[in-house]
Amino acid sequence: MARRALITGITGQDGSYLAEHLLEQGYEVWGLARGQANPRVSRVRRLLSDVKVVRGDLLDQGSLISAVERVQPDEVYNLGAISFVPMSWEQAELTAEVTGMGVLRVLEAIRVCSGVSRGGASAGSGQIRFYQASSSEMFGQVSETPQNERTSFHPRSPYGVAKAYGHFLTQNYRESYGMFAVSGILFNHESPRRGAEFVTRKVSLGVARIKLGLASELRLGNLEARRDWGYAGDYVRAMHLMLQADRPEDYVIGTGRMKSVRELAEAAFTAAGLDWERYVVTDQTLHRPAEVDLLCADPKKARNQLGWEPTVSFDELVAMMVEADMKLLTDGGDPDQEGSWP
Repeated sequence: MARRALITGITGQDGSYLAEHLLEQGYEVWGLARGQANPRVSRVRRLLSDVKVVRGDLLDQGSLISAVERVQPDEVYNLGAISFVPMSWEQAELTAEVTGMGVLRVLEAIRVCSGVSRGGASAGSGQIRFYQASSSEMFGQVSETPQNERTSFHPRSPYGVAKAYGHFLTQNYRESYGMFAVSGILFNHESPRRGAEFVTRKVSLGVARIKLGLASELRLGNLEARRDWGYAGDYVRAMHLMLQADRPEDYVIGTGRMKSVRELAEAAFTAAGLDWERYVVTDQTLHRPAEVDLLCADPKKARNQLGWEPTVSFDELVAMMVEADMKLLTDGGDPDQEGSWP
């Protein structure tokens, strides 16, 4: 009988890649969605026709219990969140409810449906296994570089704070209830499916528009911010591996290499045969209220214990995104429409 997985955030970048990976592994895949008739669900169904959809909302405890009871999953991946960091200042309370409290509600749904009480069954006894999508934004104002599983947190946004709450809560349920609950502290991971508001996709779309004569400049904020950027398709493999381990543990996932926003722009324009300095304009209004200057992963634990390695380089990733957006725009697609994916 096929193993069954339930994914929150199925309509996002990571959810789609994870669903693809699990289907390839022979899983029966279910995605949690707030409604059946919306462009994002339709988009996933067009891409992944074998994915089943169940109604549920990270703001509604009862709906999550109903979803878990219906699906009876072996594994639950909580990828649902308000994940655009700048928006978390504008909608701080909603970010806390979805990105933070949503973790509690999913964990409670699993606990209730599994009949687990405090001091319950050991984490390896066949119960539902839970993955929480933690974030490198929890490190924020970093205390050391690179960052590993023992690095302290100093989040610099409501999003980072909410992710830290969910991370510690996952640890707490693991220790309090014996649940197989793990967090993957994922550093920036991108793809052609990334939302148009994120800087990597903003750059690839901007370059594509300029190359096609649809724009004349690209406005960016802090060009010196440095991030550890990898390919989302690689990172979902790590999520799955974490839930196949003998023991529930948290892992840092990243490439171990930093690139600046300036280098991102240069690589994207180079992929299109353009000189980035002719088109990039810096805009102070695009800076964050509290900036995170650099994030860089130390993924040795994942490499040694899970056998995980990234396969797509930074330059390959950027070129892939520019090429996909060139095709999307040439074919008449609208990247700002939720139902559209390159």
